[in-house]
Amino acid sequence: MERKYIREIKVGQEVLLCGWVFEIRDLRKLKFVVLRDMTGMIQCIVKSQELLKKIEDLSLESVVEITGKVKKASVNAEFARKDAEVEVSRINILSEAESLPIQVNEKTVKAELPTKLDWRALSLRQAKAQATFRVQSQIIVGMQEYLNKNGFIQVFTPCLMGVASESGSEVFEVKYFEGKAYLRQDPQLHRQLTVVGGFERIYDIGPSWRAEKSNTIRHLTEHRTCAVEMAFINSEKDIMRLEEQVIISAFERVNKECKKELEIFGAKLKIPKSPFPVIEFPEVYDILSKFGKKLKEGEDLDSEAEKILWEYVQKKYPGAEFYFVNRFPFAKKPFYVYCDENSKYARSTDLYYKGMEMSSGGQRENRYGKLIKNVKEKDMPLKSVEWFTKFFKYGVPTHGGFAIGIERITMMLLGIDNVREAVLFPRDPQRLTP
Repeated sequence: MERKYIREIKVGQEVLLCGWVFEIRDLRKLKFVVLRDMTGMIQCIVKSQELLKKIEDLSLESVVEITGKVKKASVNAEFARKDAEVEVSRINILSEAESLPIQVNEKTVKAELPTKLDWRALSLRQAKAQATFRVQSQIIVGMQEYLNKNGFIQVFTPCLMGVASESGSEVFEVKYFEGKAYLRQDPQLHRQLTVVGGFERIYDIGPSWRAEKSNTIRHLTEHRTCAVEMAFINSEKDIMRLEEQVIISAFERVNKECKKELEIFGAKLKIPKSPFPVIEFPEVYDILSKFGKKLKEGEDLDSEAEKILWEYVQKKYPGAEFYFVNRFPFAKKPFYVYCDENSKYARSTDLYYKGMEMSSGGQRENRYGKLIKNVKEKDMPLKSVEWFTKFFKYGVPTHGGFAIGIERITMMLLGIDNVREAVLFPRDPQRLTP
């Protein structure tokens, strides 16, 4: 008999199921075994004396193979399908689990986050963890759907860099044969060079690293982004309009495909509407001042300022959850951002969701002379970026892009308290295993 998945079985079928034992309830003359596979859970009823004896000492999270008849559910079991149950005719124990170091069924004892991460392959079996990564998968699918339909192609840029891309103090150095290399902070520079190579619409989904000793609920040393670049733009506003549609497509996909997962979190998903509100510098300083937060002109936002701007957006634009902060001070931005002549503010924009930064982006500098001028203004050795800048001598269109943090948007969409729970195996200053 061919194996069936729990989500696809129907009443009246004779089925073969495989999965993990999530829960066992003993009712003297029979047992209820709740079985879990990658598609969900179902209650299995064991009545035969022979089978009851066989599973007498069966432990939770053991892997079993069950054959039986699907019937209409007589008793509701939490998390399991409400419309069907299986009357068991055969059980084969494939792998018996030892006593668990953490509980997979969180109805019993909820483990603290460090313990859950120490035993990550077990905590991933928990209902919320399963839901988290199903939602995360659909976020990415939704982003790709929009990009693929609108002429973007997926590319793969290098993770190893011969030269530190931005700040040498925040990069990881790795041994590279007899020399050294660096893990990228962002795929952006190679995305730009791909545009220089004539690929006008591209996106890259992959990891980046930042060697920050930051232990906040939103920082990781390794994270993933959906990074997009587009040529022949008029300004950073074209990039904002593009990013809005990518976000909307992702949310529509999650809303369509993840109703059960959203229910597990009690998450009320709101599909955002375009255009998103935009707050620009230097007006940002006036807004903050009215809320009692004084920043000198030219200063960047700190966490308190970001919180105040979120309060401002909620009052000024009721119902809006996404918004852009635009035209950041050029002095606080890297050399490759586009800045108009005689302006202190760059065409650089960040997207926020419920007060947390989701992405950085904007228009890139495409003029060779201005690019070199920017490098000098930032006190960077010209030689260190020549591998990148030299190509801008040979005809480069206006272009721009953004990189959305996959883990952060998952965290905020589901209302997760710590970004580490939105990563399969998180990496931070204290954690490199498992």
